[in-house]
Amino acid sequence: DGCATRSRLVVARILGGSGYWRHGLAQYSARLHAAGVPFVALPGDDKPDAELRALSPVGDADYAALWGYLTEGGPDNARGFLAHARAMLDDTPRPPPARPLLKSGLFWPGADAPSLEHLRAHWAPGAAVVPVIFYRALMQGGGLDPVIRLTRALLCEGLAPLPVFVTSLRDPVSRATLAALFARAPPAVILNCTAFATGSPHHGEGDEQNPLAGPQANEAPVLQVVLSGGTEDLWRDGTRGLSPADIAMNVALPEVDGRILTRAVSFKGEAAFDADTQCSIVTYRALADRVTFVARQAAGWARLRAKTPADRKVAIVLANYPNKDGRLANGVGLDTPASAHAALRLLADSGYAVTDLPATPQALMDRLMAGPTNWLTDRADRQGGAHLPLSTYRQHLAALPWPVKQALA
Repeated sequence: DGCATRSRLVVARILGGSGYWRHGLAQYSARLHAAGVPFVALPGDDKPDAELRALSPVGDADYAALWGYLTEGGPDNARGFLAHARAMLDDTPRPPPARPLLKSGLFWPGADAPSLEHLRAHWAPGAAVVPVIFYRALMQGGGLDPVIRLTRALLCEGLAPLPVFVTSLRDPVSRATLAALFARAPPAVILNCTAFATGSPHHGEGDEQNPLAGPQANEAPVLQVVLSGGTEDLWRDGTRGLSPADIAMNVALPEVDGRILTRAVSFKGEAAFDADTQCSIVTYRALADRVTFVARQAAGWARLRAKTPADRKVAIVLANYPNKDGRLANGVGLDTPASAHAALRLLADSGYAVTDLPATPQALMDRLMAGPTNWLTDRADRQGGAHLPLSTYRQHLAALPWPVKQALA
């Protein structure tokens, strides 16, 4: 009564259909009808909804046009939606229909429907190709800040960014698009900003071919980039870092596909407050230092791929929980020493520089326990181990962020 009945046109997009707000929709529609205000109830997706259409006393052409603008999404279609609503109010010729947005395609900052050749013009000759895979929804909602910043940061690292939007990694059109692009521009490293996983942790239970893995993706390592759904303040002030939902979708599940975690590069935040609609505009806001970190991490993986196995240095890190040697290399329900020994054998067979390999897992553990561990009782009597020069320690300490150094001091 205080707002909608004083409007000339009301458009509502109902996520989930009328069943999610049945009583409210009925009352809203009836009250607006009594006030003589045209009401348009649109589905929240691209599936027709007869119940919502029945509540909307506007012509089929206008209904379909408004729905089309919102379904396709993006800034251009948002402007088209408003222009069409204005034309309905003024009874003037209608603007062109919604401009379709591909289910999957290339993106480049400031370019309209760029081609691969357009992207190549921005790449340095011979630069390692790094696809940046992100959801089509960011194109629709204009939440492209982290993608744009990643693209620029990769360029600064001398890499060739290949930003690609997808509906999902399970969508057939998106998978075909990725396969075609990877065939023309084989990736050295892949930055993936989509969540969940394509496969299952249990083989044979709905597994699907991963479009970011195998020969079709040039066997490129996939680095998982987190676009957090939470706010920066909650992340900074909290003691657990990311929220449980972020950890599940962006950390735990992607590990099923063998992705390598990077870090969260953006958070949800208020970009502006719109006085006309009294609405806070919320979008992804990237953090420059974390974007730079991920770009440098991608550059490191690209350099690593270019080396022969014998020139790569690989560390296998085993747990050393205080304070007993019985907890060394501990893994509940796992034979970690046997796994570490098997991994070393596999590395040696693959051409990595593994020398003086202990003959058995027990021999490996005996050698580790011969040096200093967290078992304090006889540490002074043990020999061996590795020493870190104080100058090297100070060099690493100096590279830490100032708040971390303050807390440590």
